[in-house]
Amino acid sequence: MRSFDELWRGGPRFMQTQDCFKLSTDSVLLADFVNIDHVRNCLDLGSGTGVLTILLAVKNPKAELMGVEIQTEFAKLSRMNIEENEMEQRARILTADLREYRSLFPSGSFDLVVTNPPYFADNSGYTAPCEHRAISRDERSCTLPDVCAAARWALRWGGSLTMVHRPERLSEIFCAMTEAGIEPKRLRFVSHSADKAPSLVLLEGRRGGSRGLTVEKPLFMTDSSGGDSLEVRKIYHRGEFAPQDQEK
Repeated sequence: MRSFDELWRGGPRFMQTQDCFKLSTDSVLLADFVNIDHVRNCLDLGSGTGVLTILLAVKNPKAELMGVEIQTEFAKLSRMNIEENEMEQRARILTADLREYRSLFPSGSFDLVVTNPPYFADNSGYTAPCEHRAISRDERSCTLPDVCAAARWALRWGGSLTMVHRPERLSEIFCAMTEAGIEPKRLRFVSHSADKAPSLVLLEGRRGGSRGLTVEKPLFMTDSSGGDSLEVRKIYHRGEFAPQDQEK
């Protein structure tokens, strides 16, 4: 029997599995950061179970989306999530290795590429006991340069690459993007609270973009009382931002 959980009341629904997949904050924050308003087609590299793909489809009901996922089980879950959210006409998943990008889609065929890639270098000591999660967590199947090279091939001139990653690898990210001809343009740090160091970074680059990086104000997950910050409540449609039919 399938069991799906709503991200918020009346919002997108996702299947979660006990051993390999739990809905994480990273893709939700990335979907909020992404500028997809005028995008016609979007590519999600390493799309996992389709969370980011579906959230972006909700954000722009006119966009067409494609996900590329190397793990068969995750790709299967993606298709189930897409079907559950009735998005089969706009979103599809390729079970494929993103490093084979030249054979997957024509050059310059996307306005936007998004990715929540593995955060840790292979053999860095950071991994997970579950093999499925380990492949998603460390760079055993693709590296930052691999992701950026695939994005460069996929993006039209002037198209954007948007990703979530770890701040300690920011220098590597900048180098990989620049090497691929994608200029970093917009940056935002994410911290648990105002007194904590950033734990995530949200970054947008533009293929063929001019120099100049805008650093946005930080996103704090909690407020001074330790509860969800105003922005997090807005992103997750909680509290005063909850759908009207949830009000008593």
